[in-house]
Amino acid sequence: MPPPDSTTTPARCTFEREGDRLILRCGGSWSLHAEHPRFAEQTGALAGDVARLEIEGREIQRWDSSLLAFLHQLAHACREKEIELDPRGLPEGAQRLLALSLEVEERGGARRVATRSNPLAAIGGGVLGAQQATMRALAFLGDVVISLFRFATFRARFRRADLWTQLHATGAGALGIVALINVLVGLILAFVGSMQLRMFGAEIYVASLVGIAIVRVMGPIMTGIILAGRTGAAFAAQIGTMQVNEEVDALETMGLPPSEYLVLPRVLSLAIMTPLLCLYADLLGILGGLIVGVAMLGIGPRQYLTQTFESVGLDELWIGLLHGAVFGIWIALAGCYHGMRCGRSASAVGQAVTAAVVSGIIGIVVMTAILTVVFDTLGL
Repeated sequence: MPPPDSTTTPARCTFEREGDRLILRCGGSWSLHAEHPRFAEQTGALAGDVARLEIEGREIQRWDSSLLAFLHQLAHACREKEIELDPRGLPEGAQRLLALSLEVEERGGARRVATRSNPLAAIGGGVLGAQQATMRALAFLGDVVISLFRFATFRARFRRADLWTQLHATGAGALGIVALINVLVGLILAFVGSMQLRMFGAEIYVASLVGIAIVRVMGPIMTGIILAGRTGAAFAAQIGTMQVNEEVDALETMGLPPSEYLVLPRVLSLAIMTPLLCLYADLLGILGGLIVGVAMLGIGPRQYLTQTFESVGLDELWIGLLHGAVFGIWIALAGCYHGMRCGRSASAVGQAVTAAVVSGIIGIVVMTAILTVVFDTLGL
């Protein structure tokens, strides 16, 4: 950039039309601290049947990023209107910077777009956005399925140490919070049930109520919600931070598929550990009901446990474990998907974590409803 000169003149630009060719003549001093033409004031010159725009900048005395910002907007306007742009009349440095700025594509979602006032346009944009999101989700799911197939055929490329690390983090690391929540849920179910059953002298059936509810539905649901807020959020934050640091791009550059190296160990770990955590949650939920039955209802521990084992069959146990496996896979997919779709900023990581938790919890509730209808139809 040329040094400042006491004889500099204000920045200017003029358009000259020659047939279907438009010539932009720039001159003067283009500086952020001085007045210079705004792109919005010059857009009318591009109207009409313009096929080529040539930029002439021999009279530019000095320039900084304000000139580049003007030219960048002008270049995008020409691209939208399919106008050929010829910047060879600019200073050499400005040509190189303009070419570099046009080579780097803007990342989706990086720019904040003002809300459209037209409701039909907003609806159309929402439909198109939903379609694109669906296609991205299906593409991600397809990559995960391919990774699972490669894992089944012993061809998946990921570190076995990562799988063991995730198994420990998602399993042993969650024992404390799972125990606390499920004991309290068992206590609450037993207390609420006893308020009604006591009226009929049927306190012993509190054991049946708590056992079936915990083993069949409540244990897997509460465990899934805990994992969605704890593990799903962690997956989104970890992978999202890797996106910010461009580590995911580095994996792709080295030829390592992120779906195998990052997603596969996390999906496998939750698919394995969630049913085991559901078993653990079932025992602790029954323990919570036992506390209420013994302390408040005067039921003996052996009598309470006998009634529980007589009421809870293998069907309820397998249904609960199936719920747990489905919830675990869904939570892992939601956390990894939003992490992989994360932007390049700290706020984007926070948004990815929030979306992963919300998606995980909503998915758990929806899948519980679907599985309940399916099992009821099958008579289970």
